[in-house]
Amino acid sequence: MRTVGIIGGGQLGRMLAIAAARLNFRTIILEPQADCPATQVANGQIVAAYDDEAALAALAQSCDVITYEFENVPVSAAEFLARSKPVYPPPKALEVAQDRVTEKRFIQNCGIPTADFHAVDDQAGLEAALADFEGKGVLKTRRLGYDGKGQKVFRGPQDLPAGAFNELGGVPLILESFVAFDREVSIIAARGIDGTVSCFDPGENIHRNGILHTSTVPASLGADTAEKARGAAKAILDSLGYVGVIGVEFFVLPDGSLVANEIAPRVHNSGHWTEAACVVSQFEQHIRAITGLPLSDGARHSDCVMQNLIGEDIDNVPAWLSRPNALVHLYGKAEARPGRKMGHVTWLV
Repeated sequence: MRTVGIIGGGQLGRMLAIAAARLNFRTIILEPQADCPATQVANGQIVAAYDDEAALAALAQSCDVITYEFENVPVSAAEFLARSKPVYPPPKALEVAQDRVTEKRFIQNCGIPTADFHAVDDQAGLEAALADFEGKGVLKTRRLGYDGKGQKVFRGPQDLPAGAFNELGGVPLILESFVAFDREVSIIAARGIDGTVSCFDPGENIHRNGILHTSTVPASLGADTAEKARGAAKAILDSLGYVGVIGVEFFVLPDGSLVANEIAPRVHNSGHWTEAACVVSQFEQHIRAITGLPLSDGARHSDCVMQNLIGEDIDNVPAWLSRPNALVHLYGKAEARPGRKMGHVTWLV
């Protein structure tokens, strides 16, 4: 029986481990937190920091292939592992996704439009960048930050205090221009070791407080726009020499054109619907891809809506369980906190 190593022990690692078990693979988790969600369903855990070389060496020795569940794995750790075992997605994907300026430039080099942006390194640079965007834009940390964290919105010159740069920690930032979009969509795509690319249908996303609230499939898109999303995902995957599942987020403009927002080199929250509405979920698709198995064609058998269960939403689980055509998936987290993803529910429509 082959073994898959997973760096990161959160809910995505948990769902990957479940999918791997269904295909007769063992899983070992590398995660500093003991009894994390993923290790509750895996075959073993190495409790260590992500950059602990002794732990990484032990993971490599124990596994046939290694993947990760989040994009802030140290690139050096992925490169260290790749010297002895296949690491998918490749370390280059981490390097691109971990810096928002690098990511924007990479996407543009793939021939895909993005929002206009400026790299911002100090208060003077922020003021100059905002002046170029008429005082409006979204300021983000270049590294880290997720679910709305590490961001500040400027809706006009009045929103620029003297110390705005330092409010986000005095770290390198990026200012992105506003995009006048009709809706937000994402596409989950996979690329196999042999270069085969398969895409799931685009989903339409609604966020609340910077966190994904719902993904609805099918999205309100014309066929041409959906095909452009698939083509953009394929261009990104091929350019990276990617293996595994990726999430690509887009803004849809009123004329149906697409502006790429960001990429996530991993299984993605907006693809959780696939476990209820497809024969093969994004999690199984990822395991298939990284182990050299044939990919599913991504076909959907049902329309659906996926909703995240955030914080105290977990109290509504009994009501969700009583609803026909609803699939509830909980993440094994002991404590519900505001803004914390505790699970999700997908209902067929």
